Amino acid sequence: MSRQIVLDTETTGLSAENGDRIIELGCVELFNRKLTGNDLHIYFNPERESHEDALKVHGLTTDFLRDKPKFATLANDIVEYLRDAELIIHNAAFDVGFLNKEFELAGLPPLRSIAGDVTDTLSMAKAAYPGKRNSLDSLCDRFGIDRSNRTFHGAKLDAQLLADVYISLTRGQDALLIDIATDEPVQGAVIVMDLRSFVLPVLTAADHELAAHEELLLQLDKASNGRTIFRQASQFPVA
Repeated sequence: MSRQIVLDTETTGLSAENGDRIIELGCVELFNRKLTGNDLHIYFNPERESHEDALKVHGLTTDFLRDKPKFATLANDIVEYLRDAELIIHNAAFDVGFLNKEFELAGLPPLRSIAGDVTDTLSMAKAAYPGKRNSLDSLCDRFGIDRSNRTFHGAKLDAQLLADVYISLTRGQDALLIDIATDEPVQGAVIVMDLRSFVLPVLTAADHELAAHEELLLQLDKASNGRTIFRQASQFPVA
């Protein structure tokens, strides 16, 4: 059985190495590609101001965060929640870098020794849609995922949206067959199906479709001065 954690953070700025800190952690748990409700959402007091540009993104003011716990006080609980799970993160290098710095400040080992694999949905999206915008907002729009209640970036809300994006990104033919075969699919399982039980209709082309096809072939033949391979091949009998 596979436990996955879809994770997002909000931070005071862009550089953990230069002292920026995590101010919000949002995690959504998936088990066998289904939401479990065993989620994690925490705000933190970073003990520093957010950069102006970062504040415009997340809207989490210093006054709001002042009475929130420091990351180190909950670090062990976070480690146990993430332990051995596959992490699904958009632009994973950013969040992993911040988490590693927070764990280091708390005297804990880095993320790679705590969790399982890290799956970067940004890399997945770039591979699937090269040359296109692959931000979380863009992917939500591409897959028809509702984000109408998203005024600011929030770690919990973004993790929930990313879970939907991840399911959409990975909903291939194997996932569809597994869903048909069983109500409780096991990730990674090989499902053997007897396709003889499916009746596949044979659709024949209508006369006007055949005529349009022949006209297209004639145009291709004319454009190539009679050198189209399919015309030449049709002149020879099949052995």
